[in-house]
Amino acid sequence: SYQPSQGSDDDWDDDWDDSSTVADEPGALGSSYPDYEAAGVAPGRYRLSTRSEPSLGSRGGGHPPGHPHPPGGGGAAKSSATVSRNLNRFSTFVKSGGEAFVLGEASGFVKDGDKLCVVLGPRGPEWQENPYPFQCSIEDPTKQTKFKGMKSYIAYKLVPSHTGQQVHRRYKHFDWLYGRLAEKFPVISVPHLPEKQATGRFEEDFISKRRKGLAWWMDHMCSHPVLAQCDAFQHFLTCPSTDEKAWKQGKRKAEKDEMVGANFFLTISVPTGPGASLDLQEVESQVDGFKAFTKKMDESALQLNHTANEFARKQVTGFKKEYQKVGHSFKCLSQAFELDQQAFSAGLNQAIAFTAEAYDAIGDLFADQPRQDLDPVMDLLALYQGHLANFPDIIHVQKGALTKVKESKRHVEEGKMELQKAEGIQERCNIISFATLAEINHFHKIRVKDFKSQMQHFLQQQILFFQKVTQKLEEALHKYDSV
Repeated sequence: SYQPSQGSDDDWDDDWDDSSTVADEPGALGSSYPDYEAAGVAPGRYRLSTRSEPSLGSRGGGHPPGHPHPPGGGGAAKSSATVSRNLNRFSTFVKSGGEAFVLGEASGFVKDGDKLCVVLGPRGPEWQENPYPFQCSIEDPTKQTKFKGMKSYIAYKLVPSHTGQQVHRRYKHFDWLYGRLAEKFPVISVPHLPEKQATGRFEEDFISKRRKGLAWWMDHMCSHPVLAQCDAFQHFLTCPSTDEKAWKQGKRKAEKDEMVGANFFLTISVPTGPGASLDLQEVESQVDGFKAFTKKMDESALQLNHTANEFARKQVTGFKKEYQKVGHSFKCLSQAFELDQQAFSAGLNQAIAFTAEAYDAIGDLFADQPRQDLDPVMDLLALYQGHLANFPDIIHVQKGALTKVKESKRHVEEGKMELQKAEGIQERCNIISFATLAEINHFHKIRVKDFKSQMQHFLQQQILFFQKVTQKLEEALHKYDSV
């Protein structure tokens, strides 16, 4: 294969409490970074629970939230039926906490900072935009050592625009963060990292390729309204590289986060009021359409990646070789002509020799070109293949919630369940639907932006390449003017 294998494991080890939990860096940073909080928002805690059915399904009852119906109502006989649990306890719907949430078993405190708002935008549900958008560059991968040079790793310099303060992180820090976020956000597509690699980790080409992969990853993290504001991500971006104690504290706080699993869905705030409710059939149709889209995109991305890889390989080996063969043949011809020893043919001999050099140089241009245009396209495809691999699980959570709603409606029609209980299930499914559609919307938005800029870059580089080839040929042509 033309591409080196992606990703690497920079001296991976799981012992987070060893002396290497923080990437060492040149010099020391004395200043501490401010906590990233939305200015002017007072910290608060909201008690949210789905255990008390009327608190979410009390539109017709008029009872205060959290207070069940008074005893003796007409629906006591109906409470015998419950929505069945999924028999496959390993399904994503169960593991993500989606089932427990929909069935009303989640309960917890939601802090202001944990609230995730979905709003209605021109294209339907959207994540509320980050009020303080920022970017983060990844530069200067440097080789560091520990244990007196016995172990080596690569540290990357990160500079977030909202602090302006550089920090250094190792690949395993990225990997830890990815694991935390993938566990915390079951209906958000957390971008995949470049894969680990055991050999060739310190080769220049590999380090350069990994840095570009991490830069794409970082761009997607910063541009996601939810992921960008997540506490664990902000800790990763802002904790000083030299403050090991602060790093461990933030790390343990992230690992003890209670707003995961079923409790994660409690943090989602959705539009309310007239017109804010989603039509479940329409949601199902949209999600099915997106599922078909992702399947087709995945197939075409794989095909394009294979084609680009093959084309790059041909340019690096085949095309270069063929052009240089032509160049060599012209050179042989000019050497043969030199044997005539005629003064008036010297100009022609030199012009043909120059043509040979031009073809030799064009061969080198072909070999160097893929890293300018095809490699960036394949880097982008790799990132999106990670996203596309995430969506089946996200869709599965949504589908599981819709199934529970249909089941509860059937129970109501058969007189086996209170309408209020079924309404609670539908409302919680509504929350998952809003979040899923918001995530789909974000995916399409960033996909259009990414592929527009990458295709522009690809074509610009192609044009520059053929201009260089044309320039070489024109230079060779002008050598014959004075013959």
